[in-house]
Amino acid sequence: METLPVVKPLIQDPTMIFFVVLLIILFAPIVMSKLRIPHIIGMVLAGVLVGQHGLNILERGNSFEVFGQVGLYYIMFLAGLEMDLESVKKNSRRFVTFGLLTCFVPLVLTYVMAVNVLEYSQRASFLLGCIMASNTLVAYPIIGRYGLGRNSSVMLSVGSSMISLFMALVMLAGLAGMFSEDSGLTFWLLFILKFAAFCVGSVVIIPRLTRYFLRRYSDAVMQYIFVMAVMFISAALSALIGLEGIFGAFFSGLILNRYIPQVSPLMNRIEFIGNALFIPFFLISVGMLINLRSLTTGPEVWGIMFLIAFFGTFGKALAAYLSALLFRLTKADGHMMFGLTSAHAAGAIAMVMVGKRLMVGPETPLADDNMLNGVVIMILVTCVISTLMTDYASRQIIFSENAHPTSDDTAADDDEKIMVCVKYPEIAPQLLELAMLVRNHKMNRDLVALNVVYDGENSNADREQGIQLLEKLQQQASASEVRVQTQVRLATNIANGIKHAFRESGCSEVVMGMHVHTEVTTKFWGEFIQSLYNGLNRQILLMRFAQPLSTLRRIQVAVPSRAEFEPGFHRWLERLCRFAGQLDCRVQFHGRNESMEFIREYINSRHPSVRAEYTFMAHWNELPKLAGTIGDDHLFVVVTARKGTISYKNALDRLPDELTKYFSGTNLMIIFPDQYGETKEDKMSFTEAQHREESSIYDTLRHWLSPLS
Repeated sequence: METLPVVKPLIQDPTMIFFVVLLIILFAPIVMSKLRIPHIIGMVLAGVLVGQHGLNILERGNSFEVFGQVGLYYIMFLAGLEMDLESVKKNSRRFVTFGLLTCFVPLVLTYVMAVNVLEYSQRASFLLGCIMASNTLVAYPIIGRYGLGRNSSVMLSVGSSMISLFMALVMLAGLAGMFSEDSGLTFWLLFILKFAAFCVGSVVIIPRLTRYFLRRYSDAVMQYIFVMAVMFISAALSALIGLEGIFGAFFSGLILNRYIPQVSPLMNRIEFIGNALFIPFFLISVGMLINLRSLTTGPEVWGIMFLIAFFGTFGKALAAYLSALLFRLTKADGHMMFGLTSAHAAGAIAMVMVGKRLMVGPETPLADDNMLNGVVIMILVTCVISTLMTDYASRQIIFSENAHPTSDDTAADDDEKIMVCVKYPEIAPQLLELAMLVRNHKMNRDLVALNVVYDGENSNADREQGIQLLEKLQQQASASEVRVQTQVRLATNIANGIKHAFRESGCSEVVMGMHVHTEVTTKFWGEFIQSLYNGLNRQILLMRFAQPLSTLRRIQVAVPSRAEFEPGFHRWLERLCRFAGQLDCRVQFHGRNESMEFIREYINSRHPSVRAEYTFMAHWNELPKLAGTIGDDHLFVVVTARKGTISYKNALDRLPDELTKYFSGTNLMIIFPDQYGETKEDKMSFTEAQHREESSIYDTLRHWLSPLS
């Protein structure tokens, strides 16, 4: 029997192959938007068209396999990075329930159908059931476009997908083990040991390695390469123990979740490169697997494809809507859960190819050609259904959220506009990162970066340095798609220059660093900070960095008594909640029970996902005792007060000495809250001094007399 000659693809030059792929990535969204169809379908259909089963323009060679595999890993990795781990912990029962339902409902339905209708053997039917029990998050890029990564139904779908995938892979490994000599207790004990070693090793090693690397290396390229290396080694080890690499990619995303804030430049780079290149490559490679010509081989393939697609999809829909009913979720949430969990892609091909390698007879594989063709066509059908349903559900959820806005979104009169005062290049990037972490990303207002130069002999050189520093900050902010207004200002008094720029820009608060050059001044507050907080009644955040913000694991906040009565109470509390939420770290408040109750009520109503703890601190004199509880990866926050305000106490006069003596070398934030309500900052009063010294004559006398006592 003569074999048919292999027809070479039209384009074989690597440069032209890449050019054609880029054209598809460029024009598929444009064409699909004209047709009102999600562009993911366009990528898959383009792969069908240009692949060897279509016009044979491109061959699905090693490059497509490599890039497609990377794209699949990217989808799972991003899903893990964008999970709200605190919500996962609080809703663990829901995750397990939906995961088991979306795994076993389609498995049972498909198995019964295959045995009774298709008349497959029990092993072949079980293989087909495992294929339909798992799913691939093909439509997940749609979630990123709508900004619904932390929606409850999305997280349920992602978590349950991992549970169902894990269960399907374990059952597939067991099925494959039945065809080997070691198919008994030894096989399962070895598998459990390898899986436990993988999970424990990942949880122990990756966080320590990540903190070590991020503390010492701030280069953007190096950080990105490190994250990708972690993802790939996790995927490789996952495949080595008998699970697919996509499980390892997702698991590494969960572990790195708290080290890569959602608004950080690193997260923006990960999402940009994945969505621009690797994920489209994966979608195109999936389309190139689909052979529409197999439908012309006879009605048998049509019947197999229809039965597989119908029972598998119906099982996923039944599990999704039943779970939504049990959890009392909306109809749109049910649509979302069905849309995300109904697609099958390269994972299904990998599973059916395992069946092709398992031989039940001398020349009889467990999965025949009809099953392979039916599964391949089923991939196209389920990808289209999943994409359309996910896009529809996303729109419905967005409409619902806009119709019922939360209290966080209704503050139309919120005057938030953050000014970042920078002077030292060593800490300026971290100050900008802090501002981006505490800003309201839904309002998406500009930041203001200010550099005030002393108007003296070196003003021209200092001004040039300031311009260069602000240009670097603009580049850093643009990597996170945050707009920054920059200003270099000459002033004979630095504090006055900041105050004037603050009022001219209409800002609401100031973020600035503590002085880092002790040879300039030995004062704790530096040369002008004390004059600034005495003359500016709006919120000021002072920051001292000992390590990168992304490596912090706990925030400890010292709250003075009666802080809840200050006008700026909710502003600083809101900023800390956003900060803790972005870094996914715990926040522990120390203060009087009365203040703790107000803080607890605010967090429970506005930020329920923030992991907050409340510790009683009877008096401000107990502040030095907190030094023993603060670790290297903690941030110590002191909420202070200006003289003459409700929460001010004489003990605050000793704050510089106590911080220097007990808290040197720690990550430190000092907050001066808004004061005096709506009083104008430029209003002067004869009864209120406009300047105060850092230490009084009484403090000086006490230092002199203490050695004599």
